[in-house]
Amino acid sequence: QVQLVESGGGLVQAGGSLRLACAASGRAFSSYTMAWLRQVPGKEREFVGLITWRSGSTYYADFVKGRFTISRDNDKNTVYLQMNSLKPEDKAVYNCAADRGYSDDESRYDYWGQGTQVTVSS
Repeated sequence: QVQLVESGGGLVQAGGSLRLACAASGRAFSSYTMAWLRQVPGKEREFVGLITWRSGSTYYADFVKGRFTISRDNDKNTVYLQMNSLKPEDKAVYNCAADRGYSDDESRYDYWGQGTQVTVSS
């Protein structure tokens, strides 16, 4: 079992920044890939990006490249999503998730955090 707890969401003006955190605990989570996904009410959840614990390899959805950065702190067992140049359309509930593979397919992810709300005002 892997437990994930997100934090850091909130309200920010367009053009601003937020950093989300996902604290991980449990068995062998360091062998997992950690992803960030987001969902707007009434729309399908979409993949934002991922990072591997071991190598720190990252992969991003095209719509966030250059604006969002995923990083990890192995000592704190925490993955971060740094979001810059936020737009109103970035408003969503952001979840982190864990999977043993390397995928942008949300159905592959076995463990999920509770989500954190990000709101961007125009």
